[in-house]
Amino acid sequence: MLLVPLTTATRGMVDAEFLAAMPDGAVLVNAARGAVVVNDALLAEAGRLRAILDVTEPEPLPDGHPLWSAPGVVITPHSGGFVRGRLDRSYAVVARELGRYAGGELPENLVRGEY
Repeated sequence: MLLVPLTTATRGMVDAEFLAAMPDGAVLVNAARGAVVVNDALLAEAGRLRAILDVTEPEPLPDGHPLWSAPGVVITPHSGGFVRGRLDRSYAVVARELGRYAGGELPENLVRGEY
């Protein structure tokens, strides 16, 4: 299961070599970002491997794209942010983080690194 941010280090991370190392019948789940997976490499392994893609590159995936009909590939709608109460919860996190920052502390959800 892929749950990584899209950075220069993770773009194309799941390439032909990565996929070749997966055992027959393995399932790749991408809930990260579409560009983490190299589409051509995944298409070459479709059937030997299975994939569940919550994200694709490009997104939305255009009609007729080969991933739509690739054997063993399931594409789910990327809509995880649309849940009841999401705005209230999001605002609460922002308020806590701003409070920490105003109090001289670093935010708990601080992301560091190269993007």
